[in-house]
Amino acid sequence: MMGKGDPGHKLHARMRLWEFPDEYVVEPTDGTGGSFLSVSRIDGSMKILDELPQCSSVRVPKIQTIYGLYLFVITERECVGSYMGHSIFKVSSMRILPCDHSLRSSPAEQKKMETEFSSFLNAAENTPGLFFSYHANLTLSMQRLHDLGDEAKTIPLWRQADPRYMWNNYMMEVLIDNKLDPYLLPIIQGSFNHFQAAIGKDIVDVTLIARRCTRRTGTRMWRRGADPDGYVANFVESEQIMQLNGYTASFVQVRGSMPFLWEQIVNLKYKPKFEIVKPEEAPRVAERHFLDLRKRYGAVVAVDLVNKHGGEGYLCEMYGNSMQQITNEDIRYLHFDFHRICGHIHFERLSVLYDQISDFLNKNRYLLQNEKGEKIEEQSGVVRTNCIDCLDRTNVTQSMIGRKMLEFQLRRIGVFGAEETISSHPNFDGNFKILWANHGDDVSIQYSGTPALKGDYVRYGQRTIEGILKDGWNALARYYLNNFRDGTRQDAIDMVHGHYIASVSRDLNTQPQKGGLETIANLRVALSLVLAGFTFSIISLKQVRNDWRHLFFSLLWGSLTVAIVLFVRANGRVFCNRPRLHKPRS
Repeated sequence: MMGKGDPGHKLHARMRLWEFPDEYVVEPTDGTGGSFLSVSRIDGSMKILDELPQCSSVRVPKIQTIYGLYLFVITERECVGSYMGHSIFKVSSMRILPCDHSLRSSPAEQKKMETEFSSFLNAAENTPGLFFSYHANLTLSMQRLHDLGDEAKTIPLWRQADPRYMWNNYMMEVLIDNKLDPYLLPIIQGSFNHFQAAIGKDIVDVTLIARRCTRRTGTRMWRRGADPDGYVANFVESEQIMQLNGYTASFVQVRGSMPFLWEQIVNLKYKPKFEIVKPEEAPRVAERHFLDLRKRYGAVVAVDLVNKHGGEGYLCEMYGNSMQQITNEDIRYLHFDFHRICGHIHFERLSVLYDQISDFLNKNRYLLQNEKGEKIEEQSGVVRTNCIDCLDRTNVTQSMIGRKMLEFQLRRIGVFGAEETISSHPNFDGNFKILWANHGDDVSIQYSGTPALKGDYVRYGQRTIEGILKDGWNALARYYLNNFRDGTRQDAIDMVHGHYIASVSRDLNTQPQKGGLETIANLRVALSLVLAGFTFSIISLKQVRNDWRHLFFSLLWGSLTVAIVLFVRANGRVFCNRPRLHKPRS
């Protein structure tokens, strides 16, 4: 179990925020002592104070309790469980602290621009799935924490953290420069779910953590593929942890977009065309990605779940060809055409995939610690899974692998017999399914804006009519978010992570084309017309048995609906494209 470390490095778990007209003052109130932190509301500069500034009838401050500080302050938190014996909190509410009084004397053009940028930061206040602990390092898997040893107890939490999984890494730079260790609270974005269940007389505790990488983070259609350095979109490390009878076991999987340069340009089409950028660079980019995985996790088996034919087939072919040049005894590529083999309901056929990777899993094992915290098994390889979005097919597959590995671990410590499975314990089985379904929903919401598709199978073990209908609704919601919301959300994400910086000198005359049909090309109008046409078509078809004239009207409404959809698709690029509001950070 990880200790709390040097008291001088202890994080402030509760603070009081004093809002004066010209400065914010943060006062530690958790009994740890420490100085006051002053943040200028004029330019954002910071300094340490030995005492609280004087209050007067003119300087009457607003006072609020907060639980964390970086560019934003955490105004509400929820305890969601424990990790390594320490409480884990989920951010329930955040608030940005504007430090823009200097704009009062700025030109109108700059004020307008800063207002625009501020709107992106305000959007970031609603970032989902943020978790933190004042004592436990959530950015590292249990195996990596174990390998750090006692050395981790002597350094501040932020120094131990893996910057790839620290959501607020960029925002903490100013605090780091000012040596404000007690305020440096590492945050991860992802998920934290757990349950306890009985197996006979034993109580098993299972936790599932998702850690989203910040290197190429973003939204579904706006971040695809890899960058030239091999960092991929929607890269997530998922760690499944089991604790029982003094034993602790951990198993890590990863997911991520196909590791070469490709994209989908948002243009109002339901499935925009896949475009490979610089195909000649694909082997080099893939090699960089897998060498990094090899260094961090050991051996790698890349499970590719995309379709062999159609639009996805183009990407699949590029991925397979790139992997031919870099596969070796430690890096293996396996294509599994999920939709062809499993269809939309026969997910039990994933057993075919398991048979193909079982030798890898048996060889590379998992972390297992005994009652003394000693390592008696070690994970020496990782399964990397991808589909197009690395959400729906990926989550179904990862949950299957996680189930198999948990059964291995329970047999290893003597709780399960040789043929015993999780399915033979209904309560345990039900909780395990819900654990992975919630995990998939959390990851999906952060990337696509909706819960995962195919979640009914993960949650209940079978496809249901209700689940299929929900998938249809979520697919439509994804279409709307991709085209009308995610561009702005992507800008907000890029600002928070420092991937782009505000450019005062940008060309302010760059604007999307005005006039014409763009003025009415918005979600409400488009969806209203399509839904109205669809509804009237159905009504007319139902009346055909009474009056054959309704057949004419149903065909008319159906034709109009199709015409609207085709027209919107044809003009989608004009409607959706907009200028970027940032430039790359140097």
